[in-house]
Amino acid sequence: MSDDSAKKLGSIVWRDLTVPDADGVRDFYSEVVGWAAKPHDMGEYNDYEMIASGTGECVAGVCHARGANANVPAQWMIYVTVADVEASAKRCVELGGSVLDGPRPMGAKPFCVVRDPAGATLALIEG
Repeated sequence: MSDDSAKKLGSIVWRDLTVPDADGVRDFYSEVVGWAAKPHDMGEYNDYEMIASGTGECVAGVCHARGANANVPAQWMIYVTVADVEASAKRCVELGGSVLDGPRPMGAKPFCVVRDPAGATLALIEG
């Protein structure tokens, strides 16, 4: 995630795809979109940083739905910065949404996955 983007509360700062077979889907996006895949060591397996051709910028992650991501639904997930993940998760539930995963740490920052009352999901990360 870009440090500049993370400073702007309410900004979309990252996107991940979490699926049961990240290896197979990685190849799909490499062929269809033209991204190169860079392995990201998760201990017993690799997730992938997807690199844009031309710029070399890491533009997304493709992750296995296992380990810490076992509860994350299979879909493209956007990450939005908030001031306080715990408070935002609590407010989500108060307003009829639900918390699917977390709050828990992602690196040095807390994050969680929420579902809105319409059923759409997104991740909240502290900025």
